[in-house]
Amino acid sequence: MTHRVAVLAIDEAVGYDLTIPPQVMRAAVDGEGVPLYEVVVCGVDAKPVRMTTGFTALLDHGPEALETADTVIVPGTRSPGPRHLGTLPGDIGEALARVRPDARVMSICTGAFVLGAAGVLDGRPATTHWKFVDEFRALYPSVRLDPDVLFVDDGDVLTSAGLGAGVDLCLHVIRTDFGSEVANRAARYCVVPPWREGGQSQFIDRPLPEGGSDGVAPTRAWALARLHEPLELSALAEHAAMSVRTFSRHFRAETGLSPGAWLIQQRIRLARRLLETTDLPVDQVAERAGVGSAASLRQHLRAAIGVSPLAYRKMFRPSSSQG
Repeated sequence: MTHRVAVLAIDEAVGYDLTIPPQVMRAAVDGEGVPLYEVVVCGVDAKPVRMTTGFTALLDHGPEALETADTVIVPGTRSPGPRHLGTLPGDIGEALARVRPDARVMSICTGAFVLGAAGVLDGRPATTHWKFVDEFRALYPSVRLDPDVLFVDDGDVLTSAGLGAGVDLCLHVIRTDFGSEVANRAARYCVVPPWREGGQSQFIDRPLPEGGSDGVAPTRAWALARLHEPLELSALAEHAAMSVRTFSRHFRAETGLSPGAWLIQQRIRLARRLLETTDLPVDQVAERAGVGSAASLRQHLRAAIGVSPLAYRKMFRPSSSQG
């Protein structure tokens, strides 16, 4: 039988998130081309739903569609109750109360805030967009949040990271429900990779702490210009005119990291930038970033973001032949 999916659009919905399940899951067909999912989009009531991207959608279904759904998906939203107050407005709560007890529940991006406010994620592993991790943890401390993955499958409750990770989650669900062949066919139709290596940590921007003329900021700036050099701890302390012990204490207080961990972080950032913006061979990238060999760079990059240098470059710097 066709698996019925209801996508719940909540006011101030993220339009991109909202369109992922209908597009990707409707592309899942059997060998004869017969759709394997019936996907409908519904609201918490009969009113049009405002999107965060400058338009309003008139939906074909109301909350009654949730009552017959095998899977319910909550896309991202800026609804202030779940997003900022940790509360669930009455109309959203009433809509979610219609969901069958045996239904699978999913969220995309900040849709996890809605599931968090509803108590669905209490005590469970989950994820959401990396940018809103601190807000989520403050509002829903009982959720076991993992900010470094593209999605979390906890059986009957699944959550994805931000935006495009909703595609990864939907393909994962298709693969789980109907096998890799169907998922690969759906991915091919949507012109997206059927599987992505690594997690959302590869997309997280971690800016440097603001510098200045005090403390170890001048030494950090000095080190950033010399990442290709060995940069022993004693040399850093000498530049800062401090003892090694005093320098290490000040460094951790200002950055939250030890000097060694900070140097590795900055070298990996430089290597990623070189992989994204140049055609340098991997061994030369490793040398310029100060991590030694190509093998060492592979080890560090996999530890940091879960992918190899070549996979990372392919993701962020496609060849000209790909158009």
